[in-house]
Amino acid sequence: MSTQRRPAHTGSPDAPAPLPFSGEPAYFGLMDSAPRDTPDDDRNPLHLLSLDALRRRTSMKWRTYPEDVLPLWVAEMDVPLAAPVARAITDAVALGDTGYPAGTAYAGALADFARTRWGWDGLAVERAAIVPDVMLGIVEMLKLITGPGAPVVVNCPVYPPFYQFVTHMDRRVVEAPLGGDLRIDFAALEEAFRHATTGGGRAAYLLCSPHNPTGTVHSAEELTAVAALADRYGIRVVADEIHAPVVAHDTAFVPYLSVPGAENGLALMSASKAWNLAGLKAAVAVAGPAAADDLARLPEEVSHGPSHIGIIAHTAALRDGRDWLDAVRAGIDDNRRLLAELLADRLPQVRYRPAAGTYLAWLDCRPLDLGDDPAAAFLARGRVALSPGTSFGTGGAGHVRLNLATSPGLLTEAVRRMAAAVD
Repeated sequence: MSTQRRPAHTGSPDAPAPLPFSGEPAYFGLMDSAPRDTPDDDRNPLHLLSLDALRRRTSMKWRTYPEDVLPLWVAEMDVPLAAPVARAITDAVALGDTGYPAGTAYAGALADFARTRWGWDGLAVERAAIVPDVMLGIVEMLKLITGPGAPVVVNCPVYPPFYQFVTHMDRRVVEAPLGGDLRIDFAALEEAFRHATTGGGRAAYLLCSPHNPTGTVHSAEELTAVAALADRYGIRVVADEIHAPVVAHDTAFVPYLSVPGAENGLALMSASKAWNLAGLKAAVAVAGPAAADDLARLPEEVSHGPSHIGIIAHTAALRDGRDWLDAVRAGIDDNRRLLAELLADRLPQVRYRPAAGTYLAWLDCRPLDLGDDPAAAFLARGRVALSPGTSFGTGGAGHVRLNLATSPGLLTEAVRRMAAAVD
C-alpha cells in the first residue's frame, strides 16, 4: 500500500497577470508565439497553445516545477477552454451569477450525454445528487454504505487518492492487483472480496472505470462479472467514472450502473477531466435503483460544496462542448500512436500498451534499470516531470504515468529528453 508522493513546490509563487476575456477564449491570441507543427487551419485543441502561453498558467501542473522542466504528470490538459464553456462562465460573471448552486441542470445534462453517447437511459435525475468533486463524492458514498474501519477493495496500481482519501476517512484499503494484461484479475478480485468480508461487516469495492493509470476501458462482460461477484460476497460497488467521456473513437464506454446486477451500485461522474475543468469543482453522484434510499441519506450540506460557476461550466460542457471533446479525443488518439512510435524509436526497452481510455499512458520502465522510481531519473537527468509509479500502489514500482494531453511537439520533446536521460 502506498500514498501519493507530491513533489515539493519549486516554481515561482508569483502569479502572472490574468489573461483577458471576451466572447471567445482570449487564449487564441497566444497561439502563434511558438513554431507550429500543424496546419494553420488546424483547430485540434491540443495543437493550439504555445509553450509560452502554457507557462503563464498558475495551476499545479505548471507551477510545481521550475521552468526548464516539461510537466507531463498531473491530469491537466494543455488546451484552451472550450468556447461554449468560456461563454457560459463569462455570461455568469457578467450577470453576477456567483451565488449558491441550485437545481438539476447538471444531472440533466449528464443524463442526456449518457443517453446520446453511451446509449444509456438509466441515469435518472431523481437518483442523482451534486457533490463537490468526484473524490469527495466517493468519500460521501463510502460513508453511506460502510462504517469506520471497513475494508475498501481497489485494483492496484490505481489512482493515488484512492489510498489517501480512503485511509483518511478511517477505512482500510484491500488491494486486488490487476492482471498482467492490465485488466481486472477476477481471481485476485474474488480473493480480495473473500478477505474483505471475513468476519462479517460491510465492505465496498472502489472501481476505477476507465482505469487510471492504465487507461483500460472495462467491457460490459467484465462489469457484469464484477456485479455478480460483488453480489455473491455482499460487497457494495462505488464506481469512479470521471474519465468516461475520454475514450478512443473505436471504443464504447459502458457505465457500471447500466449492466445487469448493478442496481445497488453508486457512481461518480464529472465533466472535469474531459473538458479540463478541475479548478471548477462539481460532480454528480448517481445511484442505481436499489441504492436510491442510500443516496437519499446524503447530508443536505454536501450539496453546498460544489461551485455554482463550476456547475454552470460543467453543464455547458456536456450540452454544448461535444464537438470540442471529439476534437480532443482525436488528438489523444493521435498522441497514443505518436508515443508508441517515439518510444519504439528512442526508448525501445520501455513497454507501452496504447490504451483505449483516459489521456494517460502507463509506461513500464523496468528494463531501463532505473530502480523503483524512474520518474526521479527522468526529472533529474532529463527535466521531464512524470508521475511516479510507486504512488499508485502495488504493481507501480518501475513504472511512470505520462500525460498525453499535450501537443505533439511537446510530447516529442519529452521523449527526446527521457531518452537522453538514460543514454
